[in-house]
Amino acid sequence: MQRAQIRNGVMTITQQKTGAEVFVPVHPALARSIKAGPTKGLYLIGDKNGRPIARTTLSVLIAAATEAAGLPPECIAHGLRKAALRRLAEHGATSKEMQAVSGAKTLTEIERYTRQADQRRLAKAAISALPDKT
Repeated sequence: MQRAQIRNGVMTITQQKTGAEVFVPVHPALARSIKAGPTKGLYLIGDKNGRPIARTTLSVLIAAATEAAGLPPECIAHGLRKAALRRLAEHGATSKEMQAVSGAKTLTEIERYTRQADQRRLAKAAISALPDKT
């Protein structure tokens, strides 16, 4: 992703798989990370000279980082997307909101990614939404 794809706090992403263009607001924590990172080059993640890296190279970097962090080997690059959607579900995002962020074509995809969302938290939120009338 090029830095120019972030304007006025919004990322513009074109999905490789579907070609869909997705607009996603930049979360404040991500904005801080981007600002703290190296600024050499046009790309958010690049080599030491600021040039873009291949998708396979990024996967290798993520694998090395997960190993260094002591995470299990099943923590792979694709899992980041699933984890983000799960966190959105746990914090009350609707399926349509998650679909907008992820660029998923169908709600079935969102359901597949969010099956393991925090069931207790969601159940508690659902029950607390009911009025207490006797």
